Amino acid sequence: MKLLVRNLARTTTEEAVTELFEEYGTVQWCKLVMDKNTGGSKGFGFVEMPKPGEAKAAVKNLNARNLDGNKIRVKKAEDK
Repeated sequence: MKLLVRNLARTTTEEAVTELFEEYGTVQWCKLVMDKNTGGSKGFGFVEMPKPGEAKAAVKNLNARNLDGNKIRVKKAEDK
């Protein structure tokens, strides 16, 4: 299940997000969206968790959680 993670601090790393989500299960991959001009984070990204039950637990427990000083938002990513 692909999850959208919003309101990340610009200093938050993919490694930090991966570690946070691994508390709830297997993380297949994590990708933060980067600004092409500055090379810095745009403050959101995606996490893929292959097991739906683990992904739902992550959404329930991590939405509105504090990470690097920001209250992050986590939800199921919508299909394009």
